[in-house]
Amino acid sequence: MPTDADFTLLRLVVLEESGNMLDPSRDHLFKSRLHKLLTVTGLESLDCLAASLGERPDSALRRAVAEAMTAKETSFFRDRSTFDMLQSELLPALIRRRESSRRLRLWSAACSSGQETYSLAMVLREHFPQVNDWQIEISGTDVSQEMIQRAQAGRYQSSEVSRGLPAHYRMKYLRLVGEEREDEEWEVVSEVKRMCRFYRRNLCDGPLPFEKYDGILLRNVMLYFPDELRRTLLLRVHRMLAPDGFLILGSSEHPGMPDHFQAELNGNAVYYSPLQTAGQAG
Repeated sequence: MPTDADFTLLRLVVLEESGNMLDPSRDHLFKSRLHKLLTVTGLESLDCLAASLGERPDSALRRAVAEAMTAKETSFFRDRSTFDMLQSELLPALIRRRESSRRLRLWSAACSSGQETYSLAMVLREHFPQVNDWQIEISGTDVSQEMIQRAQAGRYQSSEVSRGLPAHYRMKYLRLVGEEREDEEWEVVSEVKRMCRFYRRNLCDGPLPFEKYDGILLRNVMLYFPDELRRTLLLRVHRMLAPDGFLILGSSEHPGMPDHFQAELNGNAVYYSPLQTAGQAG
């Protein structure tokens, strides 16, 4: 039976490896979310796992615990108002401003299994054919190597495809694979896959990709981040945004940094423009 000290250690591992600060009221989630990890490692229980983490600082085991406890909720075109805003305002304006360079760089942070990243690519293919021969780079990153591998494969169950993806997008940008109904899958077509690259990155530790981005989607990522870590990440994001770029957060999130970001309202959605700071002037 795990003790309070065991749960404290597990929460600390998650915080240090992923930035997520779990409240003790969520300790019950460890049992269900770490069940598969316990089976794979041959550890009999959560207290055995905690003992193993305490006895030897196994970085791979620590990462596995953090990845298992990280929320992986996603879907195609999640929060439709955000994609309506991208289609009607943000992408048209950005494309006009990039006509001379003919290059667009977008980043989907904490992309999970890749649906948000591919949704961005589909919007560009569907509504902005004038950029089909541009240099388009859409980066998706996630702390979970398992999720990155799923995103790179670009294969989804019918239940995942049916969530948020309009029928005409499904028929145009995915192809049906699998011979039997019980293993039916849909795979993203190659012309959409080529627009997207996926990388394992921890937002709280180590290098982030890569240069300046025209747009960054950092949605529902920082809900359980401590304030100091949230501010550190947003400062890095600010430096990575082009001066005329945009930041999109989750509907219940805001940066709380009025010297760095200005909120812009578009219908039912909000995005943030980076402001020039004193250190950037001149």
